[in-house]
Amino acid sequence: MRIYEVGGAVRDELLGLSPSDRDWVVVGATPEQLLRLGYRPVGKDFPVFLHPETHEEVALARTERKTARGYHGFQFHAAPEVTLEQDLARRDLTINAIARAADGHLIDPYGGAQDLRDGVLRHVGSAFAEDPVRILRLARFAARWPQFRVAEETLRLCRQMVQHGEVDALVAERVWQEFARGLMEPAPGRMLLLLRSIGALARLAPELDRLWGVPQPLEHHPEGDTGAHLLLVLAQAAERRQPLAVRLAALLHDLGKGLTPESEWPRHIGHDARGVRLVRRLCQRWRVPSEARELAELAAAEHIHVHQSEEFGAAALLRLLQRCDALRRPERFRQLLQVCECDARGRLGLHERPYPQAERLGQALDAALAVDSAAISAPLLAAGVGGEAIGRAVAQARERAVHDAMQGPRDAQGVGCAP
Repeated sequence: MRIYEVGGAVRDELLGLSPSDRDWVVVGATPEQLLRLGYRPVGKDFPVFLHPETHEEVALARTERKTARGYHGFQFHAAPEVTLEQDLARRDLTINAIARAADGHLIDPYGGAQDLRDGVLRHVGSAFAEDPVRILRLARFAARWPQFRVAEETLRLCRQMVQHGEVDALVAERVWQEFARGLMEPAPGRMLLLLRSIGALARLAPELDRLWGVPQPLEHHPEGDTGAHLLLVLAQAAERRQPLAVRLAALLHDLGKGLTPESEWPRHIGHDARGVRLVRRLCQRWRVPSEARELAELAAAEHIHVHQSEEFGAAALLRLLQRCDALRRPERFRQLLQVCECDARGRLGLHERPYPQAERLGQALDAALAVDSAAISAPLLAAGVGGEAIGRAVAQARERAVHDAMQGPRDAQGVGCAP
């Protein structure tokens, strides 16, 4: 029985990074042997165990055979005669198919260490084409290491997989899991560009894919193309180290522009309302958690109004806060402001421009939250005043508080749509 460290931990150490977790492969053993040594089984589809002391994952060396389309269509074979090289051959990329023996020397039958030095993402072999999740993993690694290039033969293979319908068999939960992880990488836009270049984005998220080639007014968007704007907004969210919900909302806030009739280009009147429907549909399809979905819908609906809010007076500001349910969910509203700031700065040459709307709306929210609604309602209740009247009194007090915080700005009754 021989144990080897494999996968991401070996790769990261060769890159000079600290590995987050470690995986191990056992060669020449049976499940019964590991159980006798105190290993605890955790694998459902194939023999994976937890080390009795370190609790790190240990898997028996195995091979796999494709039996059906999609992520789950595999039959696994684990036995003492399966070699380490056979186990490494089933892995996705050469940089993930490196093992380290107990004495420290590397087993690298597929040139992963050289690809790390050269900055190349390359598939190990033909088995890559059997698992469509590997396309998403490849895109995620491209977003993690923007300095790496993808081997041309790997791109060709990915295009063939898309053409053969492999990505259509992906389960929604796995698409969201990999997409979410990719959004949290340093260069999330690169994930989109790779998926788009091989035709996968059009299959997985046609609402996003159609944004490329859609023009915008140059006075507001010097970058012109909506897809280019999307990449700049995502870059801002990554640079500002925003959480996943903010990054998803930044990704989806302009989906409605993809449905603007060409006769109306480059303007996009009403894209906010159109976008809400598309965001909801995509999030339902991917089974996005409700917290992230709700912020994305809110950003699609209200980002224009947030941009215009610098001209709002107290009444209009309070209406915006109420529409966004900001008084009950202030933290979500503050995340909305982060989305909108990324949107405003995600434009060619404008990434450093100030965004006073965020500070102003934050002050308005703080002022409205500071109003003691219980102190206002208590004497009215004692006097027998009804609920509607109490609600109006609280709203008036909040409007006065916002007005004072804004030092008496002009009230804007109408909210238009920016191009």
